[in-house]
Amino acid sequence: MLACARIGAIHNVVFAGFSSDSLKDRLHDSSCSFVITADAGIRGGKTIPLKESVDMAINDNHDNTVNTVIVVNRAGIEVNMKQGRDFWWHEEMKSADAECKPEVMDSEDPLFILYTSGSTGKPKGVLHTTAGYLVYAMQTFKWIFDYRDEIFTGVQRI
Repeated sequence: MLACARIGAIHNVVFAGFSSDSLKDRLHDSSCSFVITADAGIRGGKTIPLKESVDMAINDNHDNTVNTVIVVNRAGIEVNMKQGRDFWWHEEMKSADAECKPEVMDSEDPLFILYTSGSTGKPKGVLHTTAGYLVYAMQTFKWIFDYRDEIFTGVQRI
């Protein structure tokens, strides 16, 4: 999440247990162009085919805007990779630059979309802004962990 904030990418974390229909709705609502997933997840000793769910969500979306899928090789299972759209994380990281300058963002620029549970109907996306969330995260860290400069002498502040 913080890596997305650093590069200015609006993101939406989707629980791996959701159906491809739930993912499809979120991809559609946000006009998503980029998905990061894993070949599969492992939960309770069972292998959950995440890439397969992503493929179904993309293929079932008639307004599909996804043009890139990055796949982390988590479980080592064989997955269908669509030429020109799907890329392995470990292969892409070979050419990644070690330096990543942060994107300058305005305080009200979108940071991420978090969906409601949908218990009263269709889940609704709630847009969180850059400064609102990051100030909250910093302030929570300060209060919960009692962060004070005098405790961390010699530690460089960011």
